Amino acid sequence: MKISKLRNIGISAHIDSGKTTLSERILFYTGRIHKMEEVHGGGAGATMDHMELEKERGITITSAATSVEWNGYGINLIDTPGHVDFTVEVERSLRVLDGAVLVLCAVGGVQSQSITVDRQMKRYHVPRLAFVNKMDRTGADPYRVTQQLREKLGIDAVMIQLPIGAGEKFEGVIDLIKMKATYFDGKDGEKVRYEDIPADKQAEADEYRHAMLESLSMYSDELMELLLAEEDIDENMIHDVITEAVRGERITPVMMGTAYRNKGVQLLLDAVVRYLPSPLEREIKARAYDNPDERVALVPEPDKPFVGMAFKIVDDPYGQLTFTRIYQGKVEKGATYVNQRTGRKERFSRILRMHSDKREEIDSAGAGDIVAIMGVDCASGDTYASQAKFCTLESMFVPEPVIKVAVSPSQRSDADKLGKALARFRKEDPTFRVMTDEESGETLIAGMGELH
Repeated sequence: MKISKLRNIGISAHIDSGKTTLSERILFYTGRIHKMEEVHGGGAGATMDHMELEKERGITITSAATSVEWNGYGINLIDTPGHVDFTVEVERSLRVLDGAVLVLCAVGGVQSQSITVDRQMKRYHVPRLAFVNKMDRTGADPYRVTQQLREKLGIDAVMIQLPIGAGEKFEGVIDLIKMKATYFDGKDGEKVRYEDIPADKQAEADEYRHAMLESLSMYSDELMELLLAEEDIDENMIHDVITEAVRGERITPVMMGTAYRNKGVQLLLDAVVRYLPSPLEREIKARAYDNPDERVALVPEPDKPFVGMAFKIVDDPYGQLTFTRIYQGKVEKGATYVNQRTGRKERFSRILRMHSDKREEIDSAGAGDIVAIMGVDCASGDTYASQAKFCTLESMFVPEPVIKVAVSPSQRSDADKLGKALARFRKEDPTFRVMTDEESGETLIAGMGELH
């Protein structure tokens, strides 16, 4: 697949905004799965929540990665935790993504973790779309949520859809670009149907379309001239202005729906491939190895020297799995690459494309892609390159732990096992710290909260 048709996106939100359910619907509509499971409800548990603890609690703890296709585009999708205790998982994901979907609850709106995620997106310059989920709930109010995005996050949130009804009466959305009412038919909402806007919604749709065009005209002189002259504005032109403004991190388009009731997800996928950037449109710079003040521009082309970043490590029954984003060049199975931090040469024995906890073995992967590597021994945040002392990618921001507890083995003979387990956790999770209390000699562990 061409790099221009690739999207690396994350789905982030405050806990219980329904983002794992949204991920599940994305997998269903893109043909990755043929039966939808719910996060709660006694079924097999959501596909993206593959750890036993996640299925038991109905929350997402680690970032699950999967690859899907939509209308000829490849999407690497990362579903991240919403609970503040697992915030480093979100840091890790955003560090290597090109775009994100910020999911908000239509009732709860902008909550504490939404603010944290917004700060992380701004830190890594990740363009985003906003999806107001749970429109079927009593008290759903996307207008209030959009206002909160502007006031609490200080972003230019632009509604490109309006709801048709809310709560129990939520039927579909009005597309303010097409100026059509959109409904989702069939058992699983798989049939998208466009109709004329209901007569009782026409005046509101006209008003909000004008407000949308006024917001967009701030980013396009041509659009502003057409608006002032009261001339017709072409659909493609609106899409182009939104695309440019989103990729420049100037606006956040607001869409809406209810993933649980199968409404609005396909339009969100259309927006992901249309507005969010491919790896080609992202400017990535690494630090030159010899001179950390000098920046090396990385180009997502397969014939350049390989540069990639290990952004997540998972201990697997078959060995260590290292999730890696390829920024330049390509990786090949069995080839040797250099860890820029340790200077060690390491053989990439297997390259895997992940689908949550299932895997597909591949021979090579090119620039812009996200894959899992087996057979390497590294730490989260390490840079790999095809030559020694080439460059390093800036590692991610790691927050300080907020809680400490003492741990001890249940019996002395288990001390060695405990030591190994703690060392493994420390390697997988940079927010997990292990230390010894100077006075009591006890082993202390520190992390991001009780749940952590």
